[in-house]
Amino acid sequence: MLPWKRALRPLAALLLAAGLATVPAATAHAATAPSSGWNDYSCKPSAAHPRPVVLVHGTLGNSVDNWLGLAPYLEDRGYCVYSLDYGKLAGVPVFYGLGPIDKSAEQLSAFVDKVLASTGAAKADLVGHSQGGMMPRYYLKFLGGAPKVNALVGIAPSNHGTDLSGLTNLLPYFPGAEDLIKATTPGLADQINGSAFLTKLNAGGDTVPGVHYTVIATKYDEVVTPWRSQYLTGSDVHNVLLQDLCPLDLSEHVAIGLIDRIAFHEVANALDPAHATATTCASVFS
Repeated sequence: MLPWKRALRPLAALLLAAGLATVPAATAHAATAPSSGWNDYSCKPSAAHPRPVVLVHGTLGNSVDNWLGLAPYLEDRGYCVYSLDYGKLAGVPVFYGLGPIDKSAEQLSAFVDKVLASTGAAKADLVGHSQGGMMPRYYLKFLGGAPKVNALVGIAPSNHGTDLSGLTNLLPYFPGAEDLIKATTPGLADQINGSAFLTKLNAGGDTVPGVHYTVIATKYDEVVTPWRSQYLTGSDVHNVLLQDLCPLDLSEHVAIGLIDRIAFHEVANALDPAHATATTCASVFS
């Protein structure tokens, strides 16, 4: 093996480890979520919550593990909640979100159509973590999704890419490294800041008219970095820093999407702004 190829091994391992930080270790993956009200296609939205909520997992996540906290939280509040798997690579079980992101957006498009047909709703709300907060923007911008979506809530989304705490800055020192990542895990490569995918996605503005955008970030994010790169611009954007809501909140990239009830409370506010209540440290009890 050529020396430069041997040198790629530790770098690839570090990139994979950083990606793995986006989800908890999975011990099993159910075909549907373990709740009668979650991915229940007999659910009909109420007058109080007239739109179904589609949850979009992050890189190396899946439709169950990523949402063991938030899905029941929203279900308990009367929402019809759905989640999908996307971005599967051949031979890789349980961990998804690794395929080309434009193709993953096509899978999201088909899933939203399925949910809307099942519920009879005119529009859905989307909530995504990490890649799942950014990928839907491709669906909205290029795949005709905007008329079908009321709101997109991104939890620690990779909207403008990531340098993985500076790790991707090493790529130029390893010839062929970026090509290797693109070939093996295109979903990771597409999220490197400056990628061709992100350049296309953000050209001409990072939002589209008619959709309400919320971004919930944490300053302790170690995966989508720098954390301010998560923010969007536009007339209908609400960018939120978790520590502005509760200075005591120490959640990083995993916890903000998996267990953080302060973040969950802000998600609920974004889904139902007419009945929003202040998000504070006490929201952990709400």
